[in-house]
Amino acid sequence: MVKLMANPMANKRLRILTWHVHGNYLYYLTQVPHTFYVLVDSARSAGYSGRSGQLPWGDNVVELPVEQARSTEFDCILFQSLKPYQIDQQLLLTPEQQRLPRIYLEHDPPREQPSDTRHPVDNANMLLVHVTHFNCLMWDNGRTPTRVIEHGVIVPENLHYAGTLPRGIAVINHLEQRGRRLGADIFAAARKQVAIDLVGMDSERSQGLGEISNLQLPAFMAHYRFYFHPVRWTSLGLAAIEAMMLGLPVVGLATTELATVIRDGESGFIDTRLDRLVVDMRRLIARPDEARQLGIEARKVARERFNIDRFINDWLAAFRAVTS
Repeated sequence: MVKLMANPMANKRLRILTWHVHGNYLYYLTQVPHTFYVLVDSARSAGYSGRSGQLPWGDNVVELPVEQARSTEFDCILFQSLKPYQIDQQLLLTPEQQRLPRIYLEHDPPREQPSDTRHPVDNANMLLVHVTHFNCLMWDNGRTPTRVIEHGVIVPENLHYAGTLPRGIAVINHLEQRGRRLGADIFAAARKQVAIDLVGMDSERSQGLGEISNLQLPAFMAHYRFYFHPVRWTSLGLAAIEAMMLGLPVVGLATTELATVIRDGESGFIDTRLDRLVVDMRRLIARPDEARQLGIEARKVARERFNIDRFINDWLAAFRAVTS
């Protein structure tokens, strides 16, 4: 009988090099029990801001100055945006480091033709991870092996839905700048007919309330009657999942992955007709008990589908797959 050799990397605490692209996602990702080296430059520029923001980063998140990357040992490289993959790795890493096990984490669906856009990563020896099944479906992934790891989120256990404010809330960063893709026109039209508040970076430009810190946002959202998701075309927002985890019903466009998350009339309302959604939002404002019941169902979905333990296990499996 042939004796199989044990894989020395199977249970090893990996040293993973990555970039700071989406702060909330990186925080949830670093709940995985490996060591994450996050690159930082002197200007703390986009992608190189290290342990920035107000998130409670763990001890396994280590800031690494870019000039030290070549002399640091890693087990895996995790790319999260195009420039580090196409340009920066040649400037910052040795040829040997560039041959390490590598994962490209794609956060978004394609911006151009959804059915015919080839993903820029075209490498049979890498793993391409998508955050939603919809994104994976829309990209032409070419010869690159793919895997879907859906979001996992954490909200404080002591926070629960109150719904005392007869208003909706939307959480979108830079809505004015991102325009129709994120539903700026949809939000503006809806707000003329229903009481909805907007929070997020630069939301003041859209008559919003400004940015609420990551740590304060769950408690802030919990007072609202429902969460509004006016987005036409982007990935599934973490804030929408966090709202569900709190027990807020979600009202949104039946587009992208949200169409598989919200069951219309059971955990919220989804449609492609804004006039129908306006009726639904007014109904939730008038019927707080119904809003609460829909939110209970939304919370059940979120706890089953987007719990942090499942997310951690999925990422552990992905790292094992590329390093074995």
